[in-house]
Amino acid sequence: MTVWRKSSYSGTQGGSDCVELARLGEAVGIRDSKDPHGPNLVVSREALKAALAEHR
Repeated sequence: MTVWRKSSYSGTQGGSDCVELARLGEAVGIRDSKDPHGPNLVVSREALKAALAEHR
């Protein structure tokens, strides 16, 4: 079962501009929290780590 998680910075009211992440083995799923049944992006954990480090 895939478990999607939203950032704790989103608050309890489910902010409208949130993404959710899910562990998928060596990959990470990324989706729009407003459209959980819509498309999602799958990237390697390394690619996500590099992208996040670039925006610090």
